[in-house]
Amino acid sequence: MTSLRDVAERAQVAVSTVSAALNGTRPVKAETKRRIEQAAAELGYRPNLLARGLVSKRTRILALLFPPPGSGFGLTEMQFATAAAEAAAELGYHMLLSPESADPVEELRYLTGMGLVEGVLLMEVRLTDERTDFLLESGVPFAMIGRTRDPGAVDHADIDFARTAREAVAHLAGLGHRAIAFFNHSTSAYSPEYGPSVRAGAEFAAAAREAGLGYAGDVRADTADEGRRAFDRLMAEHPEVTAVAVMSDRAAVGVLQAVEERGWSVPGDLSLVLASASARVAEMFRPRLTTLEPPGAELGRLGARMLIDRLESPGSPPAHRLVPCRLVIGDSSAPPRTTASRGAPQTEA
Repeated sequence: MTSLRDVAERAQVAVSTVSAALNGTRPVKAETKRRIEQAAAELGYRPNLLARGLVSKRTRILALLFPPPGSGFGLTEMQFATAAAEAAAELGYHMLLSPESADPVEELRYLTGMGLVEGVLLMEVRLTDERTDFLLESGVPFAMIGRTRDPGAVDHADIDFARTAREAVAHLAGLGHRAIAFFNHSTSAYSPEYGPSVRAGAEFAAAAREAGLGYAGDVRADTADEGRRAFDRLMAEHPEVTAVAVMSDRAAVGVLQAVEERGWSVPGDLSLVLASASARVAEMFRPRLTTLEPPGAELGRLGARMLIDRLESPGSPPAHRLVPCRLVIGDSSAPPRTTASRGAPQTEA
């Protein structure tokens, strides 16, 4: 492992000068600092954050906390986390990815009590989130990817669910669909106050109402089996529906199974839109699904930068950003057939 002494020998300066240049403990001539930084880069030197913290009283370590959903931490979620870590690294910070235990507040108390974490970035935020209450009371700087019901002065970056829903509904209405349904997350997999579920459900309903479309929004599914059974119930209760938007990619698998079991096809008999999922996930389906791709990389970077700005400029005004999902047209949305032209569900002999 490369040491400060190795860097000092390469740059032909004293060890104390290398320490001052890399840790910022005292001024160093610009030419000397450039030589030291070049030597450090050539040797692959990585500073000891703990040692630096003892000198500067700062660790430059951040924690990204998320309560893992029942379905796991997939590709879409990783885009948020990876982008946040990359943005932090670009600004000289390290991001610690920390899945929470059963008691998120106790986890936070332990993590922040060690004195190594300067700030916290929250993911998977609920409308009423006990983690934000703890952080506000303890005075630990934090920002959110997501938002509570009333985020107030807390820095946050989140999906613009209103714009996202309007664009999705406009796409389906433009194709000629007059009745649609929305498959939200189930409360068994996500908290009833999980922000994206609540906001997406409310905004899809509002967008359908504004567009004058028939709408079924009381459908919930997060597994393939739940998706298959939910679709069968939907068709029994709302046979007029010709297009559905589905929050869970696993539930979308079940919807496709149910469609096939009826002898129908996508998009021939049903248009299917995958809501809030990576386009890379949508490409794994056959047909390739039309998707509302969340701005994971942008929101991850925004969240990290907001947190670091809060650390560097504690008195600055709060930053709030909403970014819509990107509608990526696939092969699963098309003009509808009349419901009368659909085939009857196939039954086993």
